[in-house]
Amino acid sequence: MLEALTGTGLAASAGLNAYIPLLTMGLLARYTDVVNLPSGWQWISNGWVLAILVVLLAVETVADKVPVVDHVNDVVQTVVRPTAGGLAFGAGSGAETVTVSDPGQFFGSHEWVPVVVGVLIALGVHGLKAAARPVINAGTAGFGAPVASTAEDATSVVFSLSAILLPVLVLLFLLVVPLFAFWVVRRRRRRRAARRAARVAAREETTADYDYHR
Repeated sequence: MLEALTGTGLAASAGLNAYIPLLTMGLLARYTDVVNLPSGWQWISNGWVLAILVVLLAVETVADKVPVVDHVNDVVQTVVRPTAGGLAFGAGSGAETVTVSDPGQFFGSHEWVPVVVGVLIALGVHGLKAAARPVINAGTAGFGAPVASTAEDATSVVFSLSAILLPVLVLLFLLVVPLFAFWVVRRRRRRRAARRAARVAAREETTADYDYHR
């Protein structure tokens, strides 16, 4: 159960920011005894890999806070974040941490299963993030983009650390996501309804103006 929660938290974190969970695991594995990565995933703690992740994180952090650019970035990240989620789930669920002492018992020999699960979780979270950002940008004239992005980055850090140090907190995330998804869907429906009403009003005004001049 703890392995599943660890993997879920890391994959969800990747859905918000692809590089934070991988960087968190790599740094903790390299410089502390908190995480002991399995043999097939030790490359995550390699110095060059960590340096590349830091650069990619810096680019992502800036791009995600600029209106319009954040939308382009979300399109590109549609591939990157689920991939990172698969890697994070695979590495995290198979790692020995302060809360997981026998990770091999959960998935057994089916090493591809956690990767696929991580891809799906990260893709779902990424989809919510990408759907919510236009709503936030439209409602704040773009000024909400850096605030929302900063909140997402902070949430990604919290998820990553919680997944490793206190996996049971991931259960709270599983409760919050449906509520957030409901909010996004409702706001998008309201925006579509408002646009339709505006178009109808514009057509009626044009027709009335045409009839008046006739």
